[in-house]
This record gives sequence, C-alpha cells and structure tokens, in this order.
Amino acid sequence: MFQSHISVVDDDRAFRDSMRRLLKSLDYTVTTFPSAAQFLSSPEFHSTSCLVADIQMPEMTGVALYERLRETGYSIPTILVTAYPVDVVRERMMTLGVICYLPKPFLESELIHCLELAFAGRKVGHA
Repeated sequence: MFQSHISVVDDDRAFRDSMRRLLKSLDYTVTTFPSAAQFLSSPEFHSTSCLVADIQMPEMTGVALYERLRETGYSIPTILVTAYPVDVVRERMMTLGVICYLPKPFLESELIHCLELAFAGRKVGHA
C-alpha cells in the first residue's frame, strides 16, 4: 500500500484514537483533530489526501466542513461518518461528491473499501 495522509476529524476522543490505531496498522500516515476548525488551521490540512469527518460535531459539522472545502476549491476525498444517519443528508452529500457516508458503528472492511475508493477517485453511497 502506498503512503497516504489521512486526517480524522471527530469530537469523540475514543473514536479518533481507534481510527488512528486502525489506519496506522494499515500503513497510513494519520493525524486526528477534535474539531473542524483545528483541522482547517493545521499544517496537515494541505497534505491531507483523504478526510474522515464526523457529521455531528459542535461549532462546525462534517457537512459544513465538506461544504467549506468545496467553496474554497479544495477537493480532498472525504468520507463522512455518523451515529445518526439521515437518508436526505446522505443523498445530498453523495451528490456533492463525498466518497462514502458510513453509519457508526461500521466494519473495518467497510472503511477499507471507502479508502480504496477515495484513492481510486470513485464514490459510493456507503460500503
């Protein structure tokens, strides 16, 4: 597997930590952030080759983060995750170009599939 930098943005520390461990075990470079604002202001923002972001976060949601990226011309392949899946939101995000929309909890294999799609430049509703 080639080296890629994945940024994980989620306000849940346990989720960030488990994602960091999983992604590092798959040989990815991983940086985690507790908020969208911290991600956007970080040096890692420009080196991120895939973004995994939670939808339900205070201040700026994963949806708002993805929309901000699009508005400012950044096309980082994005995987949105949520404990509260909503079909209308999923459909809208997929139409806007999100790679995957994964309801929590998800299987490791589902995330791996989404990462493969992200790095191949394709998208799917959810794994």
